[in-house]
Amino acid sequence: MKSTSGNSGAQKKKMQGYVGFSNYPNQVHRRSVKRGFNFTLMVVGESGIGKSTLINTLFDSKIFSDREEMPPSAEPIKGVDVTSMSADIQENGVKLRLTVVDTPGFGDSINNEDAWQPILENIESRFDAYLAQENRVNRSKISDNRIDAVIYFIKPTGHCLRAIDIEFMKRLHTKVNLIPIVAKADTLTARELEQFKAKILADINYHGIQIFKPVSDEFDDPETVTDNREILSKIPFAVIGSEKHVECPDGSMVRGRRYPWGIIEVENEDHNDFIKLRQMLLRTHMEELKDSTDMVLYENYRTQKLLSMGHVQDNNVFREFNPLVQLEEERRAHEAKMQKMEAEMTAVFQQKVHEKEAKLKQSEEELYARHKEMKTVLEKQRGELEEKKKRAEANVRPVTPMEQHATKGKKKNIFSGF
Repeated sequence: MKSTSGNSGAQKKKMQGYVGFSNYPNQVHRRSVKRGFNFTLMVVGESGIGKSTLINTLFDSKIFSDREEMPPSAEPIKGVDVTSMSADIQENGVKLRLTVVDTPGFGDSINNEDAWQPILENIESRFDAYLAQENRVNRSKISDNRIDAVIYFIKPTGHCLRAIDIEFMKRLHTKVNLIPIVAKADTLTARELEQFKAKILADINYHGIQIFKPVSDEFDDPETVTDNREILSKIPFAVIGSEKHVECPDGSMVRGRRYPWGIIEVENEDHNDFIKLRQMLLRTHMEELKDSTDMVLYENYRTQKLLSMGHVQDNNVFREFNPLVQLEEERRAHEAKMQKMEAEMTAVFQQKVHEKEAKLKQSEEELYARHKEMKTVLEKQRGELEEKKKRAEANVRPVTPMEQHATKGKKKNIFSGF
């Protein structure tokens, strides 16, 4: 046994002989065959569009019994009803518990606003029921009735998608694997059908609707890649259904429909896409549909549900311990803490500097205002003094020569006695 280094941290070993674990897929196969499989399929479309006929044709069994015709006086179904029926079928020793969920009343009303709501609630209630079972203490018997795929029947109008088609797919495309099909494709010519498909895909892409598409990876063989490419080229599938067998001109019996101009064969790829739909749904991608429901659609719903209920993920729980990684995380946390403290101290210092500058500026402005006020007062006082001086000078009368002489005489008389 030789070892080679791997990028994932685990050592890769090269076997020099047969051990036997390569037989494990066969063990899984035997166990799966023994247990059997479950598959839940929902069909959505207007009444009379061929849902029951297509399901019976797909499984070559009377899954849906013939419906009794309603008398003209009978009241039509009000609103949308969601019903389900299960059947145990077996093929080559493989058991399948098939559950088909029907939606009678969808699109049959004049006002189809919120016609999708009962269907969405039913899908979410199945998710909720599965989530509740997962949270039980004893999970030995978990019943899984989640919808694995939804076949949406599009009316063959030859135009673009209707408002009800777009709204339904927009509301449900994140909760289920959507498989759009053009029902009763034999009502359109080949050219009309091609153009109608292109318009449907354009509307789906424009509105960002996610539909189920087969995906190839590096582990698929060339034949699988080719099959996936052919299936993708047929989406949306244009199909017809028929539970009756008709006789061809060569005497062979085929499942199909007879018209005055010829026979439409259900299992003829030149006539419709029934073969590709059945291949994707049952023969090649049934497990992929179930995995997508379980690991993508349900997990997204579960995450949003738990978050809305206040649950928060603790990333430290069940985390693999690595001392070096922990030291690195602690170092980064310490650096982040120091940077935060430094930023806070810098912010406080800058705030104090701004406050001091503002206070000094305010004091400067107050001193300037006081100086200006004192200067104004002094100027005013000076002006008043100048005004008084002028008035005083104006009130003084000039001395005449006689008054000057009399004054001198008085001065002499004062000193004449000595």
